[in-house]
Amino acid sequence: MRRSAVRSAGRAQPAERSRSAAVVRTHHYTVETGKLAQLLERRTTLIQGIRSANPAFTEATLIRQSDGSYLDIWRWESAEAMEAAAQAAAGFPLVGETMSLTNDHSILDGDVLDVR
Repeated sequence: MRRSAVRSAGRAQPAERSRSAAVVRTHHYTVETGKLAQLLERRTTLIQGIRSANPAFTEATLIRQSDGSYLDIWRWESAEAMEAAAQAAAGFPLVGETMSLTNDHSILDGDVLDVR
């Protein structure tokens, strides 16, 4: 069983990881007023770049919550693929440019247990 890894904008805490199951990285953030369209454009470009380099990146779902914050859920085939992509993303300028449009960013990792 894996414990979730919690990060607050760049600091990962150690976690046990299941190496065979699909995983998700959930980003929670707010968006600066008037910047949503720009965020969506950058996010689309970012996802295309990550997906082209990482076929194990299977989907990204953006949800606007009732409080105006966002959940951005990225699904990967494995924890190894997610971790490798996260390390590579550190050198990808568009990551910082996209996240600069957000506030109160936090990250929570989890294992996919059931999909219907």
